[in-house]
Formats: sequence, structure tokens, C-alpha cells
Amino acid sequence: MNKEEMFVEELSYIENPDYKEALTNIIQMLPEYWYHEAASSTGKYHPEYALGEAGLLRHSKAAMRIGYELLSDPSIGKKYTQREKDLMLMSLLVHDGLKRGIPEEKYTRFDHPILMGNFVYEKRKEIGLKEADALFMQEVIKTHMGDWTTDYQGNEVLEKPKTKYQNFVHMCDYLASRKCLLVPFDKDNKISV
Repeated sequence: MNKEEMFVEELSYIENPDYKEALTNIIQMLPEYWYHEAASSTGKYHPEYALGEAGLLRHSKAAMRIGYELLSDPSIGKKYTQREKDLMLMSLLVHDGLKRGIPEEKYTRFDHPILMGNFVYEKRKEIGLKEADALFMQEVIKTHMGDWTTDYQGNEVLEKPKTKYQNFVHMCDYLASRKCLLVPFDKDNKISV
């Protein structure tokens, strides 16, 4: 199965065809480890489906699906334009795309939200995004960790979410990390409902 086939469902959540193409381009550019490693090496911060081989991929797909479901609710979805919905969903799928950086490091980079946000912005022409769209994605990706902004030495590294878009992306990532919320996946790492 090629990389594009792995994301047929997720690409169907994006309405704008130019954004679908841009998301496909980002997916192709992500390092190989994003497809294979666990979301958490200890299991402390993620549910069972996000552990083991391809756990990070499943976590990313779950975050996007949670966002899609929430935005499909008229009470929530009407607060956003279709552009905003598409860009937030795209951001959710790739928010942990550089979790161990480039070049790949042995452990999770605490600043991975900044790395991934900057990657989208800096590679916007290759990806096929307008500057305003890349900036939107950069802003929501870089704050996806919510209140967890200090590194292991206590240094303030990340920004907290401030806008409704940043808060939405953080909320979906947070929900995809809760052990009490299980998302069923099939053997091909596709959500099975």
C-alpha cells in the first residue's frame, strides 16, 4: 500500500481540492519514522491504539478524526469557515510529523510543535500552500501541546494556545491522547468505524 492509499479516508475530510493536494504533499515529505514508531515509548501519555508499530500514525489519524467529528456537529462546525476547518484538519493529521526532528534524533524533541509548524511554513511553496494558509497551519501546530510548554529542564519552550483555532487543535490532540477514549483501527491502520 502506498502512502496516499493509507490516507484515503482522511483526505476525504478535506473539501478544497488544492488543500487535498497540499496535504498529500506534506504526507509525502514526512520522515519515515512518522509511519512506524509509537506515539509514546512509555505508554504514559497515549491510549493502547497509539502504542507499538505505527502508533504515532494512528494517534495522528485519531486526532484528525476527532476534529472531523466535532466539526461535523452543526453547533460546533458553524463557528468556522470551510477554509478554517480544512486547515485545522490538515494540521491535526501532521501535527506530530517531526516528533523526533530532521535529521531524526533518538528521542522525542520537546520543540517538535515548533519544528513541524516551521516546516509547513518554510516548505509552503513545495507543499502548494499560500502564505496565509501555511501561517495558519504553523500557528495551530506550534501550540498543539496546550499547557505543556516547559521542557524537561523547566525551560519555557512552547507557546500556549490563544486563538479558537489553536484551542480546537489542542483539544483534538488532547482527546486523541486520552486512555479512556479508544478509536478502533483495522490491520491496515484505518479507523474501522
